[in-house]
Amino acid sequence: MTQELTQNRIASLFAQKSERLLNVYFTAGFPNLDDTKEILRGLQAAGVDLVEIGMPYSDPVADGETIQQSNGRALDNGMSLKTLFAQLANCRSERFGDPITVPILLMGYINPVLQYGVEAFCQKCQEVGVDGVILPDLPLDLYLVEYAPTFREYGILNVHLITPQTSEARIRLIDEESEGFIYMVSSASITGSVKGISESMQTYFERIQAMNLRNPRLIGFGINNHETFDTACQYANGAIVGSAFIRHLEQHGTSPESIKAFVETIRS
Repeated sequence: MTQELTQNRIASLFAQKSERLLNVYFTAGFPNLDDTKEILRGLQAAGVDLVEIGMPYSDPVADGETIQQSNGRALDNGMSLKTLFAQLANCRSERFGDPITVPILLMGYINPVLQYGVEAFCQKCQEVGVDGVILPDLPLDLYLVEYAPTFREYGILNVHLITPQTSEARIRLIDEESEGFIYMVSSASITGSVKGISESMQTYFERIQAMNLRNPRLIGFGINNHETFDTACQYANGAIVGSAFIRHLEQHGTSPESIKAFVETIRS
């Protein structure tokens, strides 16, 4: 592991805390173009462990209606990678007001990253204080051959996903090549469509838990309240909440009080 990765905030977080971690996702540029800083501050003040910022894309194939609509609105608002990086500039410094110390991941699709330029993207992530990325449509094999050296040079973790359909051999390979954590997709469905934790999901969770993987795991898709968060935490190191928070922002706004109230409903 490079020096950059040993200093990565995600790696440091998991070295310090191993249970009941909460990662909350929101789409950059939603509900309004300039909400990124306020939402970031609100989530940090509410005590989340990680923040996942969605990079809006015109064809978010893994996402359900809620996140798709937030992507469309963010793009209509004028959000782009260039704008997002500008909004995150100085977020780690006192000039930002309350410095952001919580680990930040960017979640999205590979095409905008390729258009931006992979090395330029990684360099900018390092510059503004982004710690990792989640790119569901970037195949592991292609990443290892083409892009891993660049990501590692700039200390940017690439978080890989597993699903109930992922073979044991593939999971072992992902575990071997991962740094930070593994994103456990709870089902084969799209985001926002899962209602509760089914018996088949629990069987999957138990199977992965029994594999004793090297990396910590966070469960995503279908985590939308305290009950589902609590269940996920019985089988992994924590969970990821996305669509439920997007709906909350739409209905209740981006104030610190609103965000704190949402986080409390998940953790309480």
